[in-house]
Amino acid sequence: MQSVIGIDFGSDSARAILVDTAQGNVLKESVFAYPRWAEQRFCDASRCILRQHPADYLDALQFLISDVLDGQERSALRGIAIDATSSTVCAVDEEGVPLALHAEFQNEPDAMFFLWKDHSATAEADDINAAAEKWQGTDFRSYSGGLYSCEWFWSKALYVLRRNPAVAAKTASFVEHGDWMTALLCGRTTPSEISRSRCFAGHKAMWNASWGGVPPKEFFAGLDEKLARIAAEFPKETATADTPAGVISPAWAERFGIPLDVVIGNSLIDCHSGAVGAGVKPGELIKVVGTSSCDIIISDAVDRAIPGICGQVDGSVLPGFTGFEAGQAAFGDIFAWFSRLLSYGGAEVSLAELEKAAAEITPGSSGIVSTDFFNGRRTPYADAGARAVISGLTLGSSAPEIYRSLAEAAVMGAKRIVGHFQENSVNITNIKAVGGISLKSPFIMQMFADILDMPVAISSASQACALGAAIFAAAAAGVYPDVQEAMKNMSGSTALTYYPDKEKVEIYRELYKKYKELAETV
Repeated sequence: MQSVIGIDFGSDSARAILVDTAQGNVLKESVFAYPRWAEQRFCDASRCILRQHPADYLDALQFLISDVLDGQERSALRGIAIDATSSTVCAVDEEGVPLALHAEFQNEPDAMFFLWKDHSATAEADDINAAAEKWQGTDFRSYSGGLYSCEWFWSKALYVLRRNPAVAAKTASFVEHGDWMTALLCGRTTPSEISRSRCFAGHKAMWNASWGGVPPKEFFAGLDEKLARIAAEFPKETATADTPAGVISPAWAERFGIPLDVVIGNSLIDCHSGAVGAGVKPGELIKVVGTSSCDIIISDAVDRAIPGICGQVDGSVLPGFTGFEAGQAAFGDIFAWFSRLLSYGGAEVSLAELEKAAAEITPGSSGIVSTDFFNGRRTPYADAGARAVISGLTLGSSAPEIYRSLAEAAVMGAKRIVGHFQENSVNITNIKAVGGISLKSPFIMQMFADILDMPVAISSASQACALGAAIFAAAAAGVYPDVQEAMKNMSGSTALTYYPDKEKVEIYRELYKKYKELAETV
């Protein structure tokens, strides 16, 4: 038997699975909740400042690998690969050490990882977009949906350099979370040695082979001279996740008691990894439904830049295909917010009970219509400043009615994304969902089928993102000749399928018009 480890670094926790490469059977899995993040110790959600301490990631890495290997045959391990949220960015020193790991910056949020949904760099994103508008010739945002987001790499880097002189003075470069963890396992962390992921760089850092890498230093010079120098040192080549970043370093091999030839695969974005874990095929929309929602499609037939999405990058999901990403900046986070709101000062409100009551309400009967922009709008056409609205409230409105409206808004936001792809000639033949909500909420998944008026398949993979990373680890380690062959043997199957309820489809068609009118007004 040969095995691999896939590790999925999410927003609130990290998950790892040890997988038998022959059949894709999960031999063991483990979950680690970030302790500092759980306390929101370095966050201010009211100002969209959401930072994670690198020590949380280190604690997770050490615990998860040790835990999934406990009682298993360690000599059978062939590879390890990581996926992570993105763009989750941190300033590092000349040795590639995140600055928050130095004593002087251990409590400095600007020296920590900016979580993907941190929106503090809105002004910096505006300035990058303004620079792109003025730039003569290439629009470096064209494969990023035509607009650069405050959630992405250069916006967050510019924020640090502009706003925190002490951190800026010690910054040698910036790294994505997944790239840093991969480099750490290989023992090659200096910025010049770090293998930069095609997935992260292409979707979040304006990297594209057609213009020779990231935008030139002259593009950034008018924004910040140090940012321009960092951009000039960014590698022109990036690595797809099916290739090895290196092998395990002797120190980490000794720590875990594993062979010195264990291959470390290159990293990728969590939702892209989830698509592979679900066995993505051309034309199949994979919806990764968790705290946010990510929509992944692969195609070999689109030859133009699609506006208003989160990016399209050759090889970002699978070699030989263009990977397209869209999504919603909040999905499960919307329901978590509502639970906190209702629980303020008292006992915690059960979302399961709310959902049960909401399921008994006839669609459209409450008159409540909401939008899903609780963390801005990501797709179509990113707008971090967009705000959510709940309309049609009366003194008789109940919590289950509002909950149902929020669920409808979240799913209608997904319908708007599907429509946007179709309007731009990106073919969608079927839909498959992965992620926690897809397995835990039949109410919302049935609503997906009804509102989209399409069958929605649910992947059997309970940890689809970690499974995708494991599949890439198997390909990078040479257990399989390529990712497609690894997917055939290791990816999840369809656990069940939700079919549209034709009566509700007609009701939702009218409700969607109201949602869209409200969304466009906002």
